[in-house]
Amino acid sequence: MIPNHIGLIMDGNRRFARELVKRPWEGHLFGLKKSRDVLQWTCEAGIKYMTIYTLSLENISTRPKRELQIILKYLGEEADNVLKNKNHPIHKFNVKTRFIGRIHVLPDYLQAKLKKVEEATKNYKNHILNIAVAYGGQQEIIDAVKEIMLKGLKGIIKPSDVDEKIMKEHLYTNGQPYPDLIVRSGGEVRLSNFLPFQSVYSELIFTNKKWPELTKKDFDSFLVEFAKRQRKFGK
Repeated sequence: MIPNHIGLIMDGNRRFARELVKRPWEGHLFGLKKSRDVLQWTCEAGIKYMTIYTLSLENISTRPKRELQIILKYLGEEADNVLKNKNHPIHKFNVKTRFIGRIHVLPDYLQAKLKKVEEATKNYKNHILNIAVAYGGQQEIIDAVKEIMLKGLKGIIKPSDVDEKIMKEHLYTNGQPYPDLIVRSGGEVRLSNFLPFQSVYSELIFTNKKWPELTKKDFDSFLVEFAKRQRKFGK
């Protein structure tokens, strides 16, 4: 019983930094490095799809300006790393990489780098990685509804056509199965606007460990716990 699609809410980076008496953005750097490890563990476990919550749309306006600038800088540097380093887990495991969210609100230089990563990995087929940046689940649904309404005005979609399948086709994760398992680190017990439409029957696991603290043993324990769950899908 291995999940086909796993969602990860990477929480606790700033608190991890505080415990080490470091600046908040240093925690995000620790978190970025941990993300590479987790990507490798996911691929080694045979999980096809992975969606990681990197930066919420709300964070764009609420995080301190200096901290936000450094987070975006780290994201751009990691994009460069993917493009230049053929030993990066994305290339090692043949991971098609997509960035989902309102990417247009990001700085132009960063948008260009993210597009290059998508282009460089578009033919990879072993795994699919969705990186949620400037992402909000409610906003994803709103964007889907707007697109459906525009098609309705053009006569492409009739009101009677609108169902779960139509909605699914207009979400950022179009063409992908819903997440079987969502894991949140950092001790908070909520989804925080992460994949609200897709997660209705996802199994949820919350851990008190902060994201940079996660180990391979922790990750394996999540998969063991998932395998014990009896999934009913509302039946």
